[in-house]
Amino acid sequence: MKANLIRRTLITSLIVSAGALPVLMSAAHAQNWPTKPIKVIVNFPPGGAADQIARIVAQPLQEALGQPVVVENRGGSGGNIGGDAVAKSPADGYTLLMSSGGMVSVNPHIYAKMAFDPAKDLTPVAAAARVLVFLVSRPGVPVNNIAEFISYAKANPGKLSYGSPGNGSSPHLAGEMLKSQTGIFAVHVPYRGAAPALQDLLAGQIDFYFDPGIGLNQVRAGKLKLLAVGSPKRSPLFPDAPTLDEAGLKGFDADTVFGFYAPTATPAPVIARLNQEINRILGTQAVKDRIAALGGEALPITPAEFAAKATEDTKRFGAIIRERKISAD
Repeated sequence: MKANLIRRTLITSLIVSAGALPVLMSAAHAQNWPTKPIKVIVNFPPGGAADQIARIVAQPLQEALGQPVVVENRGGSGGNIGGDAVAKSPADGYTLLMSSGGMVSVNPHIYAKMAFDPAKDLTPVAAAARVLVFLVSRPGVPVNNIAEFISYAKANPGKLSYGSPGNGSSPHLAGEMLKSQTGIFAVHVPYRGAAPALQDLLAGQIDFYFDPGIGLNQVRAGKLKLLAVGSPKRSPLFPDAPTLDEAGLKGFDADTVFGFYAPTATPAPVIARLNQEINRILGTQAVKDRIAALGGEALPITPAEFAAKATEDTKRFGAIIRERKISAD
């Protein structure tokens, strides 16, 4: 009996040790991490808000971690191509995603089928910025303020066209919110990213769009007219520009949160380290100023708070998507 007891005790110890092994290996990996370059995949083309924010954070993050942080753009399919690439990468902390919140909170509503599940296959690492959207028009549109714009659009149904970074993007949803709350009709022209939409707006190919901050220099230069802010509060960059809520579109909020994600099962200590370093970077004045120049606000929060924000946005954007019957097709 004594021999059997010893044998059972030994077997139990081996089982417990085997169960603890992955945890110990994960902790050891996190302790040594990083030992090689880190790749940040941006799931939109160069020049857009996601790309610019990723590059703003990448350099100081590289300095903090002591390893190169390389930004790579993989746009397409509303951010799904880049998101899928990261979701299927090894969960070792060496491949991250920088995305708008739309890929998590919007795409599951508008794509009949996705190659991955953002809620299950990706884990929030750190928010980077709350990105505001600015309703801007080309100079040739004969209006000078939001009231005149709404009146002109109502009087000319279908005459105006507006661009967006793609179906389901926050600027697209902002346009649909505008149409829903005002009753205007304008033609939506989706692009593969905010930068191409801005280029066509400047060229006069479209009439207006909700800018995620990359066109603000063109506003300052007088090449675009800023009509209103599609956020709950005014932008400190343009304190005289009213919000759409103030213009009578009550509750209008098209803000979205851009941030970093990792493949699910990435070691928790790695996530914690990344969150700590990114939040510290977002707290520096230089980075806050660069994000503010895009019309956004640095947003240092915990992964849990970031996840909660995504859940809130899923409900908010889901409502307008169902109302307007928006799809990725």
